[in-house]
Amino acid sequence: MLTGLPLPQFRKRLLAWFATQQRNLPWRLTKDPYCIWLSEIMLQQTRVAAALPYYEKFLRRFPDVETLAEAPEQEVLRHWAGLGYYSRARNLQAAARHVVARHKSQFPESTEDVLALPGIGPYTAAAILSIAFGKNLAALDGNVSRVIARLFALRGDLRTGQQWTRLQQTADALLDEASPGDWNQAMMELGAVVCTPRSPQCLLCPVAEFCQARKLGLVDAIPEKRAKREPIAVTLAALVLFDSYGRTLLLPPPKAADKSNAQHNVAALHSQMWHFPTIQSRRNARRMLLGFAKTLLPSRYLVRCKLRQMPKVRHVVTHRQITAIPFRLEVTRLPVLAGAKSFPLGDLSSIPISNLTRKIAQSVLADGYPPSQGSRRRTLSVRFSTGPLGH
Repeated sequence: MLTGLPLPQFRKRLLAWFATQQRNLPWRLTKDPYCIWLSEIMLQQTRVAAALPYYEKFLRRFPDVETLAEAPEQEVLRHWAGLGYYSRARNLQAAARHVVARHKSQFPESTEDVLALPGIGPYTAAAILSIAFGKNLAALDGNVSRVIARLFALRGDLRTGQQWTRLQQTADALLDEASPGDWNQAMMELGAVVCTPRSPQCLLCPVAEFCQARKLGLVDAIPEKRAKREPIAVTLAALVLFDSYGRTLLLPPPKAADKSNAQHNVAALHSQMWHFPTIQSRRNARRMLLGFAKTLLPSRYLVRCKLRQMPKVRHVVTHRQITAIPFRLEVTRLPVLAGAKSFPLGDLSSIPISNLTRKIAQSVLADGYPPSQGSRRRTLSVRFSTGPLGH
């Protein structure tokens, strides 16, 4: 495939561009595999701008692999809250414990050992090992595959097994073995800031003269757009209890043994984190939530039970389009439920919650509830774990 490509010239141009035009990112200022590993995990499914504040805050709390391995999982999730895709945080900690237990807290340098860590696949392994240890491994991700596809005018779905294998072989052949870490980062940077999915900036591309897609007028047609999965609409009804002190009740993440339970499926939409009592609703949300409340709360809480509907919440998790309908229920005293805990509705920063839970709380608070001590209908200041709304 490299026939006709003046490889030394291509490499020289791209590396020179990267040396002067790369973004100033904190993980590029270190060779510490822990920091590079953390950045790669955070950047899965997350934009650089969104990941930056989390990266710095996470490192302050968990500065090394031992600290991360020893921390309570709920503390790790709390510092991840807002980034979404929480399995990344769980796998990161599981891998940290693996590194501490089996590699004496030293990040392994062999591909086999790195691939054995939870949450790490071929791309992440190649990125870490090339950048931190100078291993001659070509990292192939979405950005790099797009650059290669346009460079050689490759048609078809890039994610098919045969095509992806071909792309990896090409990435291996392009790799500059004198500086594999910089090379991988240069290819990724080119795809991220110049050779973008839409409206690529070909006039600013340092290697535009080598691009076959540009010569053939196929830049906008490559890579081929993948068929999108049809979204699934999900409607939830959430019960937001609160007492006269502004405290609310949240349910804990379900235990692994409860996976067949319907509530486990609902909790999955809350990223298996602390959440309001919630049910999936197909018809009358108020009626279904009231029926759910009868199974959850002591009967005295249901006498003259007045559920007041709050503004609906919209949320997207992968291919699910969620509409959550919060209902608030004022009580004199919060009930005692197995595993549940009370928290100030206006300050949920002490526990890990998903952005769906955060949005539900905000919907209730926007209505001026709960009233604080000594006043009624006064909107409380809102404090949550951290970060922009996302998954």
